[in-house]
Order: sequence, then C-alpha cells, then structure tokens
Amino acid sequence: MLKEFKDFILTGNVVEFAVAVIMAGAIGAVVNGFVSDIVMPVVGQASGGMSFTDLHYALNGESYASLAAAEEAGAAVIAYGRWIDTIIKLLIVGFVMFLIVKSYNKMQKKAEEAPAGPSQEDLLGEIRDLLKK
Repeated sequence: MLKEFKDFILTGNVVEFAVAVIMAGAIGAVVNGFVSDIVMPVVGQASGGMSFTDLHYALNGESYASLAAAEEAGAAVIAYGRWIDTIIKLLIVGFVMFLIVKSYNKMQKKAEEAPAGPSQEDLLGEIRDLLKK
C-alpha cells in the first residue's frame, strides 16, 4: 500500500497539480496587491476620492465616518464596499487567466502547425543515396 501511495504521489499529474496550486496562490497574491495598491486608488480617485472599502451600511441606523469606526463602535455593518473590491478582483483575475489561457492556446497552435522535419528513415535514405554516388 505504501508503494502504491508513493507511485500515486510521484506521478506527473499530482506534481503538476501541486505546482499549479502553489502558482495560483502566488498569482492571487500578486493580483490582490495590484488591485489593492494600484487599481482601487485609481478607481477611487476617478469616483471623487472615495474608497470603496469604506462603503458600508450600519444596521443600527447610525452614521459612521468609516467602516473601521463603525466596527470599533461595535455596530453590525454590511460592508458592501469590500464586496465591490472582491468583484473587481474577480474580474481582474478572470481577465488575467483569460490572457494566460489565450496565449497558451496560441503557443499550442503554433507548435501543432510547425512543419515536421524529415524522419530519421528519410535522412538515412538520403545518406545512403549520397554514399552510393
């Protein structure tokens, strides 16, 4: 049973999957930083200097200057600004994945279209013919 498990773990598919999961985590961190540090400030500036992360609705009916102030006061809040951030991140990740898959498919297509060179038998036949001359 231990040998079967070892064979399973060391197969290419499991190793490739593990690498893909690690890469996805790294790409997620990069995209998260990009959205939080670059995209959202630009979007906030375009919308009049407003930060989406502070958008909230306090369920107790009171008005708070920021989401942090509402949470500090212990108010139950609906933080819909965080949700907007999450949606924007999802769209950016989806677009990045689309670009990656599109470029991968393009590379695959080029590899398939590349003309195959002469086979080993053809080359050996040419060498034989040249040696006969």
